[in-house]
Amino acid sequence: MALIVRLPLVLQLSCPFGHHFKKRQWATISNSKRILGFSMAEMAADSEPSKVIDSHLHVWASPQEAAENYPYFPGQEPTLPGHVEYLLECMEEADVDGALIVQPINHKFDHSYVTSVLKKHPSKFVGCCLANPAEDGSGIKQLENLISKDGYRAVRFNPYLWPPGQPMTNEVGKAMFSKAGELGAPVGFMCMKGLNMHPEIEQLCEEFPSTVVLLDHVAFCKPPTNDEERQVFNELLKLSRFPQVYVKFSALFRVSRNQYPFEDLSELLSKIVSSYGANRVMWGSDFPYVVPECGYKEAKEAVCHLAQQVHLSPSELEWIMGKTVNQIFNKQCFSL
Repeated sequence: MALIVRLPLVLQLSCPFGHHFKKRQWATISNSKRILGFSMAEMAADSEPSKVIDSHLHVWASPQEAAENYPYFPGQEPTLPGHVEYLLECMEEADVDGALIVQPINHKFDHSYVTSVLKKHPSKFVGCCLANPAEDGSGIKQLENLISKDGYRAVRFNPYLWPPGQPMTNEVGKAMFSKAGELGAPVGFMCMKGLNMHPEIEQLCEEFPSTVVLLDHVAFCKPPTNDEERQVFNELLKLSRFPQVYVKFSALFRVSRNQYPFEDLSELLSKIVSSYGANRVMWGSDFPYVVPECGYKEAKEAVCHLAQQVHLSPSELEWIMGKTVNQIFNKQCFSL
């Protein structure tokens, strides 16, 4: 007697991820050892909903929390709400399952607020600490403690925090980059003034190939309009030759020249995926800054829209929307 199983046929929606997989049709087919070329185990795995993971966002204390326990760094008081309760509301509305929290400049090197969030939601969030490039080298030990003791899984290099005139390849920078690799923590780079301003990234990749690199916000490459901008974008594509380099397709409002849904970024997405492969590209919102720009849910939907524009496959979109960042952090982090 043939075994009858129900195979889920997923309805195509605007952004077919996360809880959207609850909407299904069912078909009845006969089973042998393999069905339509897939084993039963493979079918069971494929029927699991793909987690949507935001690879780049920030949280900071509410004004009340700042007054009581988690003070802002002087001069870096936020102008937007960014407390974790607000983030959780936005994530629930957008069907986003987890996120990588990047230490915000609002608290600078005081990681106590983000650490409290990570401890409260260990299966939902992963932490990316902020590297302290102090000349006395104290940031090296701080980095090691944040990763080894407080559970941070990545570190951000902000080149504009380095001592004036010193590159990220100075003695302290190399020591921190090497230590991150030893501890299995990817290093994210914020190249706000342009990728071409930071040739140290390529040097660090060559010298320390075991350290994974994340290029925040498409390395701040806007859709090129002249030869110089095209050259910089090509430099981004050339970095794909280093297998440890990944691109965050994040903060689209920062790199697009258009309003939501940022359609001028479709060609950039296509070329980045062609160069790196979708399994080295990841979506990120840049919450809470994205909220007044287009909305958190819309930030997620914009990527799905752009992927459709350039005919990425459903599998490629799955990698960008969560599988890439999940793979980097060994899949155990977002055990929802």
